[in-house]
Amino acid sequence: MLSVHTSPLHRPGTGDAGGMNVYMVELARALARRDVSVDLFTRCRGEGHPDDVRLDEGVRVRYLHAGPCEPLPKESMRDLLLEFSLALIRAGAERPYDLVHSHYWLSGQVGGPAAGHWRVPLVHTMHTLAKVKNSCLAPADTPEPEWRISGEAGVVRIADRLIANTADEAAALVGMYGADQLRTDVVSPGVNTRLFRPGGGQQPARSRLGLPHGAFVPLFAGRLQPLKAPDVLVRAVGEALRSAPGLRGRMVVPVVGGLSGAGAAAPDALHNLCRDQGVLDVMRFVPATSQGELADWYRAADVLVVPSRSESFGLVALEAQACGTPVLASAAGGLPTAVQDGVTGLLVRGHNPADYAERLLWFARNRGTSRSMGRAAVRRAQGMNWQSAADRTLAVYERALRTGPLGGAGAAACPCPVGNPLLEEQGSRSPMLPSVLV
Repeated sequence: MLSVHTSPLHRPGTGDAGGMNVYMVELARALARRDVSVDLFTRCRGEGHPDDVRLDEGVRVRYLHAGPCEPLPKESMRDLLLEFSLALIRAGAERPYDLVHSHYWLSGQVGGPAAGHWRVPLVHTMHTLAKVKNSCLAPADTPEPEWRISGEAGVVRIADRLIANTADEAAALVGMYGADQLRTDVVSPGVNTRLFRPGGGQQPARSRLGLPHGAFVPLFAGRLQPLKAPDVLVRAVGEALRSAPGLRGRMVVPVVGGLSGAGAAAPDALHNLCRDQGVLDVMRFVPATSQGELADWYRAADVLVVPSRSESFGLVALEAQACGTPVLASAAGGLPTAVQDGVTGLLVRGHNPADYAERLLWFARNRGTSRSMGRAAVRRAQGMNWQSAADRTLAVYERALRTGPLGGAGAAACPCPVGNPLLEEQGSRSPMLPSVLV
């Protein structure tokens, strides 16, 4: 598995780390339980890890040196793809691989040459799509650049199989990027039900976190960036308190996560918005935390609020449901797959804060129905575990192996104009790399 720009060991909710990091780790562990040995390759950032970390039985995280061994912005990664590709192929010489599974388009750019060199299939999962993100930008956000769109299109052409998180994402790959529908599989992510579970319930979790037992607690968990729309939550809280001022004394809104993307470029913007909306007294900002403590935040909440403008799936929504907490989410991307509207939570079309405020007040006034939703949410999450996701992913791998590398459109030309000389020189996944290495 390949993840060029973010390590599987990074804490979700910080920097570029999020659901994709959880996805890779949990999927790799579940595959290992099916006797699949997995090496997760990522770039060394000088964080003190050894070059080879045993994550679990059958799962290793391996750090490759490409560029300076320090954190770099994701946007600069495309200049390091050639160096990463060569380091990957050298590292693979000691251990023959049967298949490459790349995550995010930058890793697909590296996966193409490696799979071509090893003459094995390339399976790719996008996780996010630039064209989809650009269709639903926040006012403060900037569009994804054309070179990323071109890079994604190139990966779509060279991959032997594509894995989409939802049917909607698969449709976007086919409709927006020209993916071959016959080479595109839908595999929904899972949830770690051993970690994310109701546990002792809401009140013990509140005691551990220092939250008042009788409070109404809507929770936001995720990276603080315009795409995740924490501003919509803040405005909705302001609207709710203006409509029901008596709620102010018993409302606490934890926001768990770190600044990321355009949010990091304006670090004070969210606090300033809280001040302008008059809600600083009810907001509680919490740095990104461990998965174990995050499970407690889910348990302690009355509702998880996910107002994202775009989500390929929305793992936090599934994690909260596994803990017995209903979800109030936008009907964007994969969230309608993760949340069963009216049963395990409520979905909102659009991002009008007044609509979210109305639903927040509904949750505050209908605690009994909300708890029933939470019980239904647990049942739903238990049917979406990582072992099931791993079994469906293994079936995709087997189809790719039966067809063989370059069995489909992977043999077609791929211009890949993103600054990766390996892909530009190859044009396709033909195994030209031995001459480059010599």
